[in-house]
Amino acid sequence: MIKELNLQVPADEIHNETFLRERVAQLIGHKKFGHLEVLKRSIDARQRTIKYNLRLAVYVDEEFVEEGPTFFPNDVKNAPEVHIIGAGPAGLFAALQALESGLKPIVFERGKKVRDRRRDLARITKEQIVDEDSNYCFGEGGAGTYSDGKLYTRSKKRGDVQQILKWLIHFGADKDIKVDAHPHIGTNKLPKIIESIREEIIRWGGEVRFESKLTDLFVEDGQIKGIEINSNEQYNCEHLILATGHSARDIFYLLNNKGITIESKPFAMGVRIEHSQELIDQIQYHGRTNDEVLPPAAYSLVTQVNGTGVYSFCMCPGGIIAPCATSQNEVVTNGWSPSKRNNPYSNSGIVVQLEPEELGDPSDPFVCLNFQKEVEKQCWIAAGKTQQVPAQRLVDFIEGRVSKDLPKTSYQAGIVSVDLNKVLPDEISLRLKQAFLDFGKKMKGYLDPNAVLHAPESRTSSPVKVPRNKEDMQHVDLAGLYPVGEGAGYAGGIVSAAIDGMNAMKHIQEKRGGK
Repeated sequence: MIKELNLQVPADEIHNETFLRERVAQLIGHKKFGHLEVLKRSIDARQRTIKYNLRLAVYVDEEFVEEGPTFFPNDVKNAPEVHIIGAGPAGLFAALQALESGLKPIVFERGKKVRDRRRDLARITKEQIVDEDSNYCFGEGGAGTYSDGKLYTRSKKRGDVQQILKWLIHFGADKDIKVDAHPHIGTNKLPKIIESIREEIIRWGGEVRFESKLTDLFVEDGQIKGIEINSNEQYNCEHLILATGHSARDIFYLLNNKGITIESKPFAMGVRIEHSQELIDQIQYHGRTNDEVLPPAAYSLVTQVNGTGVYSFCMCPGGIIAPCATSQNEVVTNGWSPSKRNNPYSNSGIVVQLEPEELGDPSDPFVCLNFQKEVEKQCWIAAGKTQQVPAQRLVDFIEGRVSKDLPKTSYQAGIVSVDLNKVLPDEISLRLKQAFLDFGKKMKGYLDPNAVLHAPESRTSSPVKVPRNKEDMQHVDLAGLYPVGEGAGYAGGIVSAAIDGMNAMKHIQEKRGGK
């Protein structure tokens, strides 16, 4: 018999197996039982006595058996082909689903292999040079590879979240991602996992081609017929998964030029704020800092300013702020953390929800994209036209004065003191000022004089949507084209993008007759 129960324990007892077993015995009325499996684990730090909430499976007179294989690929060397543009989570998990479905995935990725990307990332910081096809957004694994590997999602109705986590574990992720309420893999561990996925795709007959950029689509009578890669390679295809990510602006222009419908879409922009991790720990843990039983503390903040949402985004405990531009004449920030989240800084995006209607003509599919581009360009100009970013102490931003000096931050490309009130549009700056005052009331100590704002945090999601049918995920006016993931406007992270890619491949399987 397996009994499931909920148990709340003091944080200091979380590693005390004797304590846990005694508490479980009291709850189930059995002094003797076998294996104790933690199914879910979360921290409750609302009170001064910090506790862990546990969901447990208790094995009473029943043997515990480790879970067996979770991924069942087929040899697809000679199977029907499905073409995939983009090797981010949507594209890679679509390819894995193809292997299970008996279809041959051929993945085209504009960037480089995951480890080869590192040289280009280093050049951004050291030489201020951005490779437009190999950067924090483009390359094997997509933007999530160097953005902490957060796996928390609210998209549980779209597909099997547990299947995504099981496959990630199969390819090398820690088993704790199935247990933690807000799981993450860590930027240091993701490259190896992504390499393992690629090797599996190739081992079973699929193909993954790097430095292979989609440059044209061939359409006939409302049906996709082929693609052009790198302006000189042509491939016939009737089913194309478009998983290009939220920063592939050239794809939006390509679709529009081909007369393929795209739409403007609400998105969010703001800044990335950095505190010391010790301060955030003290705020969240009532004066206590993280230790052997408490992880580096995170936070989630949201408020309304004149009916508009302002919220924290992609919060990175023990993290680093990274330069994420995809073009030379812009600056963009994002954050990431290693698996141990053991850097001395804490950073988070603080962003303002923006609607197409307030930025211009909502019928213009590029109204939000143009706004995004202009903000990134103005920040680039303000910081000296390099990959340095404009920055300001939080309290100085609120009070409207240029910071006389700036403390050291994790952003290695460099920061320049400016008044962000004059650099950011009023739609963003005025709302941010009020939101920070609200957050200071919610988290006493948040308005720290050493907290620094870095601008802009602008790639939270795609400002363009590629519309598709609900029934089969095909584009509304182009059969055979499956827009998926963040770039198409249908996902907001690794797990939701992976689910979206898998679902599209399942629809293709139904049409192509896979296994």
